Amino acid sequence: MSFLIKLHWLPFVVFALLTGCRDLSRFSTTNGNRFEGPIVQGSFVRAGIAEDARMCMTLDTDHLQDTPGFISSSGGLFAQTPLRPIPQLWHDSLSTLSFGEGRIDNLIYAATPADDSADVLVVVSLMQSKDIEVRLLRGAPGSPVSGESEGGVSAPLFGIFNLTKQQGACQ
Repeated sequence: MSFLIKLHWLPFVVFALLTGCRDLSRFSTTNGNRFEGPIVQGSFVRAGIAEDARMCMTLDTDHLQDTPGFISSSGGLFAQTPLRPIPQLWHDSLSTLSFGEGRIDNLIYAATPADDSADVLVVVSLMQSKDIEVRLLRGAPGSPVSGESEGGVSAPLFGIFNLTKQQGACQ
């Protein structure tokens, strides 16, 4: 009988172990810190973003599905721009996106640039190194440039930013 009672607790123990491994609170910047860093160098991984661009990001890991945080970038592409969750994504298998090594979790958001051009898809990778990688993507070569067509389709963007946690707020 004692053995059966112990087996009864097994699902709860497994659940606790699995959810304990996904504690993302170390990535939260609610204590006044920020993640900041440069774009990855190399024109083969960059389109529509300056080679000296930098990004600053805040993240609230308690609100990843409603108000996760903000991004800002040098050059004015983003200025305290909210990361907007895509509600349906949290119930889709795409929410389990996994690529490359060293990633704890990958999160997908939308963000509207400061110039109100078309939304940018923002892929936030929480890294085992305690850093964050942010990928920005919009469109593809051959897309009409903003202003050339009615509806304001915007120029393609692609860039990868490596962000590290730093003291203080985004400037």
